[in-house]
Amino acid sequence: MAQIGIHFHQSLNDFLVPELRDKEIHQRFSRKASIKDMIESFNVPHTEVALILVNGQAVDFDYLVHDTDHIEVYPTLEKCPVSTRLRLRPELPHPLTFVADTNLGKLARYLRLLGFDCLYRNDFDDNAIAEISHDQQRMLLTRDRLLLQRKIIIFGYFVRADIPKIQIHEVLKKFDLYPAIKPLTRCTRCNGHLAKIAKQQIDHRLQPLTKKYYDKFLTCQDCGQIYWQGSHHSRIQVMINEFIKTD
Repeated sequence: MAQIGIHFHQSLNDFLVPELRDKEIHQRFSRKASIKDMIESFNVPHTEVALILVNGQAVDFDYLVHDTDHIEVYPTLEKCPVSTRLRLRPELPHPLTFVADTNLGKLARYLRLLGFDCLYRNDFDDNAIAEISHDQQRMLLTRDRLLLQRKIIIFGYFVRADIPKIQIHEVLKKFDLYPAIKPLTRCTRCNGHLAKIAKQQIDHRLQPLTKKYYDKFLTCQDCGQIYWQGSHHSRIQVMINEFIKTD
């Protein structure tokens, strides 16, 4: 039976059981396997991998592993040996846009609140999410490792945290999104752009007290949702200020 040694570096250790982290793992195998399949057999999604070295040489995901191969696997967006780097996927699109899976509804809402384009629907199935990510070159945000293992997905990130307010900090830091924050420019309900609208254009849609006490309004250009600085605005502003802190 053939055997390889494989070492996962830096944040890729997040996917490994504790006893396999930060060390060379000796793995036996009895059939032909691509390096992609070998990596994902350890629950490490290919979308998190930037560089693979086999016996010191950079290879792509189609490389077939051989007996005695020594494999080093490095993560995306982190330091790796540049001189031997082989790009395994295109550069990140700019501006970066997102699609979130059905378990990340609050994260999607927070991204929209900060002005980021994030598609989300609670009735998206995995096939739809994967196709949207691929066809529109959107970064797929998920906590489903199996979803990220689909070959069609080029841009994907496994969200480590399970608390939404920690998730938003994680995503902002991971993709260095702080300079691109534009709060209150997208509809948190549908992801459409917000625009100023004259009160007289929508006064027939306003509740009596809203009509009496407020004069400045925004409306979603897609779904028509109306926004104003009501009693909830201070709470939302506190949340935004919390999100944009970089320390």
